[in-house]
Order: sequence, then structure tokens, then C-alpha cells
Amino acid sequence: MCKFFSIVSNLRQYLPGYDYLARHRRQRGNPYNTFHPTCQESTLSVATPEQYFSDFSAALRYWRGKRGYSQLRLSTDSGISQRHISFLESGRSQPSRELILKLGVVLDIPLRERNVMLLAAGFAPAYQERKMDDPELHAVKQALDFMLAQQAPYPALVVDRLWNLVMFNDPAAGFMKWLLDMPPDAPIPRDGSVNVLKLMMAPDGVRQYVRNEQDVGADLLHWIQREAMSDGPGSEATALLAELTALAGLDGAPPAPNLDRRALPFLPMQISKDGVELNLFTTITTLGTPHDVTVHELRLESFFPADEASAAWFRERGYLKHGLAA
Repeated sequence: MCKFFSIVSNLRQYLPGYDYLARHRRQRGNPYNTFHPTCQESTLSVATPEQYFSDFSAALRYWRGKRGYSQLRLSTDSGISQRHISFLESGRSQPSRELILKLGVVLDIPLRERNVMLLAAGFAPAYQERKMDDPELHAVKQALDFMLAQQAPYPALVVDRLWNLVMFNDPAAGFMKWLLDMPPDAPIPRDGSVNVLKLMMAPDGVRQYVRNEQDVGADLLHWIQREAMSDGPGSEATALLAELTALAGLDGAPPAPNLDRRALPFLPMQISKDGVELNLFTTITTLGTPHDVTVHELRLESFFPADEASAAWFRERGYLKHGLAA
């Protein structure tokens, strides 16, 4: 069985959101109905073309439409004749590997989906998907460790494109344990088996302490909805969006964020727990010029206080001083 489920089983008493998710899945008749990236053993992006598109022609039509390109504009930007693009989309012509990679750059297609297009056309994937402990990613991990350390005393964490947790600093570990009522010495996995959005959206998870949970939830759902639209139909992001929508108790599309009531230029997360009132906002950082699927999909989320009282609370916690690293 995938390692994800054994980890969740061991942490069930501390991660209430996964209890809710497990019950929800059982009610749907399949407790393991969602693909999880950490179950993959290959070092390449191994999604089959059937997961997304029936053939390369369908993939090209999808991405051209998603980017709002006409065949003429794509021809102009790529240097490929409009006639040839038309033949590619109708299946009358077959693409070369180099042509697929060129179209991927012009249409700004995510690296994972470029691999899917190559597979759909009968070629091997071009971009590797290394694990975080791969020696070739040592410099990347070192840079992320540095940024995480510099964010203290405020929380920061690193997630993949589906918001599975892979790295975090000591303040983030302490903050999560406080929110979830976990013992200080309880471990938090760094292998992607914990999904931050699921913990956030579950009714018995972090969401119960978020005063403006409707606004925050709408923003979170729209973030993963954008990821699902970028990944294409049949993707893991699409499945995750469906699960998060169910966790939020919604039947249809995510609600639109309410922009009229905001007095600040950002949406603060208003947390209230144990008599503590916190106002936070976050920034998202990505790595530039990636040539690896894993690196391309990493996001560093940094939490910042939106007022002095929140800043003082984090400074007084003294995570680093008391060694609350997970």
C-alpha cells in the first residue's frame, strides 16, 4: 500500500482533516480514489497520455485554446506555418520531438504537461522529475533551507504544485502543532504525504480557527482551480479541486472571492484560537528557469504578520530557542 496512507493512519489523532477526508472517501465507495505523487517511484514524469488527452492533436488544441491563441498567432510566434499547425491539430501531420518542445515554450505549457504531450505523440519525456533528496537537487535544497531559515521567527513552508508539504522551518512546525493541538515532539512528515490545503479546508482542521474562512477558502480554491486549468483535464489537480470543493461543502464551482469588503491590498488570514488573535498574509515564491519537473512545481509560502500584535506573538514563541523543529 502506498506510504501515504500508513503515514496518515499514524498521524490521524493529530491531523483531523484527514479523518474527515477518509470518511468522505468511504462514503463515495473508494478510500483510495485519488492519485498521490509520492506513490510514484520513477524519476521521470510518468503520467500516461490517456490521463489527459487521447492524442497529441487534442493536447495541442487544448493548450492553444487555453492560451487564447489563434492558429495564425501561434504560427507567427513559433515560426511554424499555419497550414502545418492546422494539419497537426487535425491529425494529418505528426510532430517531431523538437517541434513539440518549441510549442511547449511558445504556449508556456508546464513541464509536466510537455512530457504528457511528448508521450501522447510517442516520444519519451524530456524533463526529469527528481526527488528532493537527489544529489543533483542539493543546491536547490540548500537555497530553500536558507530561505526558510531567514524567514524565522515567522513560518515558511515549501509545497509542490498540489500543496503537498515537502519542507518547512521551525516556526511553521510549531505553528502547525499549535493549530492542530499536536504534542511538541510529534513528527511532521516532509515527504509530501501531508496536503496543506486539505488540512486547511477540513471542517475539523485549521479551518475551524479561521474567522474569515469563507474568504480564505474561496481564495485557496481559486488557487488550485488555476492549477487545474493549467494542468488540463483529467489531472491530479482536477481531482484535488473536486476533493477540496467537497471538503468546503460546495456542490458546484468555487465561489468568487469577495473583493468589495477588503480594506487592505491583500487578503489577511484571521486566526482565532485559545484567546489568541492573529492576522497574517502570505507570499508565494517560485524558482526561476527550471529544467526539472520537481523544481518547476515547488512553491515557497512565507507567512508575515499583518499587524504588530501578530508579529509580537511569533517573536515571543521562541521556536528556535526551544528547539521545536519537527
